[in-house]
Formats: sequence, C-alpha cells, structure tokens
Amino acid sequence: MTATIQTLLLLIAVLVVVAVVARRFNTAPSILLVIAGIALALIPGLPRMELAPELVLLGILPPLIYSAGVAMSWREFRFNLRPITLLAVGCVVFTSCAVAAVAHWLLGMPLAVGFVLGAIVSPPDVVAPLSIVRRLGVPRRLVVVLEGEGLANDATALILYRFAVAAVGTGAFSLAEAAGEFALIVIGEIAYGIGLGWLSLRLRRWAHDPRVEITLSLLMPYAAFLLPAHLGGSGVLATIAAGLFVSWNGPLLIPAATRLQGIFFWDLLVYLLEGLVFLVTGLQIRTVLDWLDPISLRGPLLAVLLTVAIIIAARFVWVFPAAYLPRRLSRKLARRDPAPPWRQVFFLAFVGIRGVVSLAAALAIPLTTLAGAPFPYRDLILFVTFGVIVVTLIGQGLMLPGVVRWLGLGSHAAEERERERAAELSARAEALNVVQNRLDRLAAEGRIAPEVLAILRARHHDRVGRLPRSPSDGFETASAAGQLRSDLIAAEREFIYRLLREGKITDEARRRIERELDLEEAAIACKKEGGVEPPL
Repeated sequence: MTATIQTLLLLIAVLVVVAVVARRFNTAPSILLVIAGIALALIPGLPRMELAPELVLLGILPPLIYSAGVAMSWREFRFNLRPITLLAVGCVVFTSCAVAAVAHWLLGMPLAVGFVLGAIVSPPDVVAPLSIVRRLGVPRRLVVVLEGEGLANDATALILYRFAVAAVGTGAFSLAEAAGEFALIVIGEIAYGIGLGWLSLRLRRWAHDPRVEITLSLLMPYAAFLLPAHLGGSGVLATIAAGLFVSWNGPLLIPAATRLQGIFFWDLLVYLLEGLVFLVTGLQIRTVLDWLDPISLRGPLLAVLLTVAIIIAARFVWVFPAAYLPRRLSRKLARRDPAPPWRQVFFLAFVGIRGVVSLAAALAIPLTTLAGAPFPYRDLILFVTFGVIVVTLIGQGLMLPGVVRWLGLGSHAAEERERERAAELSARAEALNVVQNRLDRLAAEGRIAPEVLAILRARHHDRVGRLPRSPSDGFETASAAGQLRSDLIAAEREFIYRLLREGKITDEARRRIERELDLEEAAIACKKEGGVEPPL
C-alpha cells in the first residue's frame, strides 16, 4: 500500500513538472507526458507499473466522456451529426476492415484476428488531439467534429472489438446477427442515457446542496457507463447521451453555487485523469517489451509502420469522399451546409492520433480462447497498438502546428472569433435590455421600494456603462480595465489581510470578503479568455 501511494505521488510530481516544461516550451503536455512515461519505464530499479484495462475502461473513461459530453453544445453536435456519424461509425468500420485485410494478407494473421487489431487501432483519441488543436486556434466547427467523433467512435470500436474477440474465441461470426445487436445497443444506450440524465437533474433539484449535487454528478458517468457495459454494450453512447442531456437542460436547473464549485472540481479531476493516462501509457513500454523477443523486433517494427501507414491512408481515403459526396448527391444538403474548403477536410483527415482506449483494449484481450488455446498473435497486437499510439501521438502531434500554419486555418479561426464576440456582445446588450424592461415594469407596478429600486438601477447602469460598444474596441478597453481591477483587488486583499493580522476582523469575515474578491477576479479571468468583459 505504501509503495502504491509513493508511486502515485511520483506520477503526480512528474505530471506537474511536465506541465511546467510544456508551458515553458509551448508544447502539448500530452506528448511530453508519453515521452516522460517511456523514460521513467526504462530507468533501472523503478517498479514496473502495468495498466489494468478495467481501470481505464471502467474507471477513467466514464468521467472523461461525461465531462466532454456536458461541455459540448447539443445544438452544434446535432448540426454536425452527419459528419460526426460518418467519422465515428463509417470511418472506424472502414479502417477496421482495411487493417484486417492488410494484417491478413501481409502479416499472416487470421481474418478474425486482423479484425481484433483493426477494431483496436481504428478509433482516434479525443483527448490528445483536442489538447493540441485548441491551442492552435482552428475553426470552431473542426473542433466540434473532432470532439464528437472522439466521443462516439470509442463506442463503435469497442462493439466491433467484442464481436471480433468472440469470433476468434468461438470461430463463428454472423454479420446479420452482429448488425442487429449493434443497432439494439445504439438505440438502447441512447435511451438509457437520456433517461438517466433526466433523473439526475431531478435528483439534483431536490438535493439543494452543492456538495451532494457534485457527488451526484460524479456518480452519473459511472451509472451511465457500467450497466450497459455489463449487459454487453459499450457504455460510451449512454454516457455521451447523459452528458449532452445535462448540458442542454441543466443551465436553468443547476444552481449557481453548484455550477461554480462543480467547474473547479471537474476541471481538476479531468486534468489529473488525462495527465495520468498519458503518463501511464508511456510507462507500458516495459510491459510491451517484456512480452517480445528483442532479437526478433524487426518484424514487429515493420508491422507497426505498416499499420500506421494503413490507418493514415484509410482516413484520407474515407474523409474526402465523406465530406463532398453527400453534397453531390443531395442538393438540399449542399444548400443548407455548403461544402467546406479542402484545407479543412485535409486537417480532419490528418488528425488521427490514437490513445489510451486502444491500449486498454489491447491489454484486455484474453490470454486464451474458449477452447483453451493461447489467443493468437496477442503479444504482436499489443506491441503494434503501443507503437501506433507512440508514432501517431508524437509524430502527428508534433506536426499538427506546422500543418495548421501551412493550411492557413488560423486566419479562419480569427474571423470566426470576431463573429462570435460580436454575437456575444449583442446577446449581452439584449439581455441587459430585458433586465431594464423588467425593472421598469416592477417600478410601474409599485412592487419594489424606491430605495431598493435606486440601488438596482445604479448597478444596472454600471453594467450597461461597462459593456463595450464594439468587439474590437471592447477587447482593448476591457483588457486594460481588467488589469487595473486586478491590481485594485490585490491592494484590497493586502489591506484585509493586515486587518486580520491586527485582530480587527475575524477569519470568518475575512473569508466572506475573500470569496467576493475571488468571484470578481474569476470574472476578470473569464473576460480575458473570452475577449469581452462580462458585466457584473
């Protein structure tokens, strides 16, 4: 137990150090974490850490999927449902078939075993590419499509993986039966996730306690994931459906106190889980190498390079027709959603980084078949999976910034942010007009005392006065005002702390004042990220 705690503390310390280094050199932390994990694994004397597949698939994956589902806009997800489905289902199936065919004809694997490998390496990861893409400032729609694909493709891949493993174990496979079971899993999980999301929001309304509500939100992804997974499904679609339902219906049902505390809690939880996942992924190199003969590494290395080439080529072959062919076949679709520029399609095709879900699926392959024979090519599949993850994450991950600059996607993203800021500014102004009308109606009805009305009008006029007149002018003004407000808050903090040291106020009074200052400082930080100052 002591050794486990020490190892966990070491991993967290490495996570912190790598985060600092990544910020210093403006590099994606996910890439450096995998490299750090590989370096740690090769240090003699350090205990070997083996990744338990159940820990990833049942312990770490549910909260990551749920948090991404809650953070995603249902409106944007629904609008991009066609490209997301084509990638999350079509591209995964196509890539699995391509890998299976190549593994069968060139690597000598039985076709069913080739489908096991194909199902494992076919789904791109959602965490690694998004952590890189968000820093590059690509257009919003590309981020939504990648995020939606990364959430849903795990479900497709895990279902295919279970069918393929069963086919290897039993030697039998029925396409019609598998297709029917796949459709049943999809419909059942989505319905279950929506029902669970509805129940969760009702329970949280009855709780009226932020700590209880946050605890319920933590239990939510596991309740959505574990039951379908236990019944033979993936659990991923149910978790996504629950997260999207809460995201769309929660804003008017979740209290402000719960939302504020929940944001900080979930941000920290997701940060730690994602960081530890990448770090532990790199640590698996010792386990992978122990299962292979160092003398015969040439064949496995060639298998890795061949598999990487196939999954990259298969994605390009699928993505371009999937982007343009539906619009050629449907004029209605072409009018509603014109064809994107080839640069954006190329970017979607290029981003195919694999992650820890693939590694967990490879580690979860049973040691033996139902007949008691060793599972064929198990060690080779594990080595190829690990190699694909390392090559795509480090190779494609390091190339992404150059690809974005070459394609010129940054300029499109800048124009998009300008339009988004303009729409946000318009929404703020209209919302303040609604408040003004409500105040006028309350005053006309005599339902509010004059002194209270005067305070509310003064606060409202202050908010209106601090609203920028235009997005560009408002950004510079708000930035300068925000910096001055931060300096004033710091001076106020110092004064309050001096009063505390002198015994003129109690710690409880200091905490109440400090909370107000914290909220104001958080609002300034929000303004810096969004570019428009939120009126308080």
